Amino acid sequence: MTIETINLIVNEKSERLDLYLSQQLQEISRSQLQKLIEQGHVRINQQSCVQKKTKLKTGDLIGVDIPPPQPLDLKAENITLDILYEDDQLILINKPAGLVVHPSPGHNEGTLVNALLYHCDNLAGIGGIERPGIVHRLDKDTTGVLVVAKTDLAHQSLQAQIKAKTAQREYLGLVYGNPKTQTGIIDQAIGRHPSDRKKMAVIPVEKGGRNAVTHWEIKERLGNFTLIHFRLETGRTHQIRVHSSFMGHPIVGDPLYSSGKNLNINLSGQALHAWRLTLTHPVTGETIQAIAPLPPEFNKLLTIIKNRFNF
Repeated sequence: MTIETINLIVNEKSERLDLYLSQQLQEISRSQLQKLIEQGHVRINQQSCVQKKTKLKTGDLIGVDIPPPQPLDLKAENITLDILYEDDQLILINKPAGLVVHPSPGHNEGTLVNALLYHCDNLAGIGGIERPGIVHRLDKDTTGVLVVAKTDLAHQSLQAQIKAKTAQREYLGLVYGNPKTQTGIIDQAIGRHPSDRKKMAVIPVEKGGRNAVTHWEIKERLGNFTLIHFRLETGRTHQIRVHSSFMGHPIVGDPLYSSGKNLNINLSGQALHAWRLTLTHPVTGETIQAIAPLPPEFNKLLTIIKNRFNF
């Protein structure tokens, strides 16, 4: 594998180097970017720079060399999978809360990828060493449908469908409060939170945010809560969670974006479920639609709320 080089031009006076890069290269963690700087992989105006606090100026040309990823020592693990559909090209899985999708340094066991390597004989290497077969992700505590490619052809086709927005990803989420309208569109760019690296936030594009669009429609009003049907037009990290919070109706049980709100109900994660995924089969061209039923914990929460408000 070869080194990838990314070139950037600073369009306005910016903060220090590592903060600028973290806004521009959101797929790379800030700690990883700092290591790249320290190891001499970053240049400013063709001069190597190893100081992460270096101040940038308008017009500065930034070059970042991304070394090929070091392969993780991944092992197959016999973890039970809830399979919604499977053939020789792809597999659709109903992911439970608490299951991390892919390994990361220091956390290379007990993930969906480990389970998939056990279940699928030829998955290793499809779409990359570290994330074999993974086309898109769900947050650790988000449940529901997720598609995994079993061949390179399927991986390329499925990723292209998501990029072209022909694959439809639909979610059900329980939010606090009652939106005033029955439907809506949230068109707000999302980027890394400026002070909390665990969070994303609504960030203008000119400040490094990336275009993000979420369509929503009320499915059921439940007193002080609302069950909403979300449809993603883009797929940014934490998109529905950030957009729901932005509109003033955060997802119930969300530990990052619904601070100060407490239902006194023990939840495994946020009440957000990837309900339906519709895509085109990469070989046959047929439409495949997978629906993941709401998990028992989500249904129990709805029952409690309905009883509380006499629905």
